[in-house]
Amino acid sequence: MSPGFAWGLIAGLAAAALFGVAAVAQAHAIRRQPHRPHGLVEFVRVSVRDPWTLGVVVAYLLGFVLHVVAIWALPLYLAQATVAMSLPITAVTSIVLHEHLRPAHWAAVGMVSFGLVLLSVSSGEPGELFTSVWFAVALWVGIALLLLAARVGVHWPGPVIAALAGLGYTGSAVAVRGAESATNAVGIAAGLTVGVYGLIGFWLYSVALDRTPVSAASAPLIVIQTFMPSLIGVVLLGDGVRSGWWPGVLAGLVLSTLGAVLLSGDGIESIDSPVTAARDPEAPQAS
Repeated sequence: MSPGFAWGLIAGLAAAALFGVAAVAQAHAIRRQPHRPHGLVEFVRVSVRDPWTLGVVVAYLLGFVLHVVAIWALPLYLAQATVAMSLPITAVTSIVLHEHLRPAHWAAVGMVSFGLVLLSVSSGEPGELFTSVWFAVALWVGIALLLLAARVGVHWPGPVIAALAGLGYTGSAVAVRGAESATNAVGIAAGLTVGVYGLIGFWLYSVALDRTPVSAASAPLIVIQTFMPSLIGVVLLGDGVRSGWWPGVLAGLVLSTLGAVLLSGDGIESIDSPVTAARDPEAPQAS
């Protein structure tokens, strides 16, 4: 294991710790609002004046910097897998919101964690960084499609909105990995999408956290933001796998995905929880 690989792994796990705690703080921040701001513009307007939300943003920004280090030092699927360790941290921390997981849910957390260990030991060398006109165009088209999906999904449940948030964070991770530099017009165009995808992901995740328990919202988000960049990294960005370890990669992805799906189902006990999906008829809208 090279020093760069080790530092990338440490950075990814540190980012996971920040993201895990920040998710619970984010749920508290959005649920304490007397009026739930679900439109993107309204959400930004309210959030910039809310100390709790601003604190969450700072935590996410610190985690994002660590995540970038992991993305540059590790194969993309491993960088995303280490960040996915935020799920068990979120599951434990959500107790402060009076949300309690049953034994089956804790078993699912264990499945996710074991799957991530398999991904870790199976990883090879990361592919090369690059950027191109088509890459930048694809990133901006993805933003347009994601905003369209958010507007169309007017009455979608919280876990589905969380999956859309996962696509937002997927776009951010891929943009970081694929944009070689911001020293030319193409690089700048690709680099700008990092923040846009991150904002959309944060907004949609906030809406999901307002509609469903934290672990149930976090599970589909983490599955999407782990699996999709992993697939893109191996297929398009040249990420490697240790010789003979493809079964470990596939088993790790299956276990972590299955565990997250089990966590996103019903049955998480919520005592005095402010989650009020039934009285939140409005879904995310771009404005």
